[in-house]
Amino acid sequence: MDYNALWTKLEVKVDRMIAQIGDKSPHVAAEGRYDDMRHDWWTSGFWPGLLWIMYDMTGKEHYREAAWPWDERIEQCMVRESNLHHDVGFQFLPTAVAKFKLTGDTDGRRRGLQAANFLAGRFNLAGQFLRAWNQDKTGWSIIDSCMNLSILFWASREIADPRFEQIACAHADTVLKHFMREDGSVYHIVSFDPANGDFIEGLGGQGYAPQSAWSRGQAWALYGLANCYRYTGHKRYLNGAKRVAHYFLASLEEDYVPLWDFRVDQPEGEPRDTSAASCAASGLLEIASHLPETEARLYKEAAERIIRSLTENYASFDDEAFDPILREGTGHRPANQNVNVGLIYGDYFYVETLAKLRGWRQHIF
Repeated sequence: MDYNALWTKLEVKVDRMIAQIGDKSPHVAAEGRYDDMRHDWWTSGFWPGLLWIMYDMTGKEHYREAAWPWDERIEQCMVRESNLHHDVGFQFLPTAVAKFKLTGDTDGRRRGLQAANFLAGRFNLAGQFLRAWNQDKTGWSIIDSCMNLSILFWASREIADPRFEQIACAHADTVLKHFMREDGSVYHIVSFDPANGDFIEGLGGQGYAPQSAWSRGQAWALYGLANCYRYTGHKRYLNGAKRVAHYFLASLEEDYVPLWDFRVDQPEGEPRDTSAASCAASGLLEIASHLPETEARLYKEAAERIIRSLTENYASFDDEAFDPILREGTGHRPANQNVNVGLIYGDYFYVETLAKLRGWRQHIF
């Protein structure tokens, strides 16, 4: 595949998206047009993160200008009543931290450290886990948080304070112990007793059933654990990432794009999830970057096959009535919410993967 030619098409597409999306905070495009979610919604960082990648890859100022205000907008959720939770990594890594890394902006640094402090405050000492959502589920933790750990690792290095890394490693170890099964599949949700930390049960969450394998959850795990290895050098995290990756790759459909759950009871006619595919592809490249060439080839070639299929079968570059890059994303199939739609995080990880395949060596997550 000619990644340079594909990137040229992508620039035209993203330029059109800037005009179509404007100041909206996109999450889902059910009828071709992206919606506009509140800024404390967990996906608010992905669109600006996509723009920061475009800026870093091209040096074109209009990408920087479109991305610039987003960390300040999301920061307002810190000072007024909001529903911020464990996903502040998803929100501030692609905005504040990316801005600081790429431009040296000190307000971006401050906001990133503020988000890391917020996330560290959600750590349950007895159970050694980061609490997931707010409201009444005080003992719930979810696999998605693997991806948010990077903001803690970054903060530890940025201010030379090991507390943040200690919390991140404790949560990652809990993922290895309680989320991951012997075959490399993972739970979406694990419930603990919030008072004494005892494991209670694994829950299906956005997957088909408690013992099933929600495909985007597998992608969060393989990528997040690979990131933990990058920051720490602890082989247990790389080995865990590889185990999940092997399960993911062994379970793919013939076109290398997964069903929304690998263990759905009646797979015939069930929707795929292109967001799981694009996230996993980027994570597979992360795994490959830490391995000798002969071993890395397995993961890199798998990522390339996924991107080829997404590009040839699911991407939309020329349809001006369709905002997203990728079709056939699945958000929450058990609730029948956001099925066969465009998803901004699917678009983000598609761009991130393509940037990596063209030599991009920055890390947002």
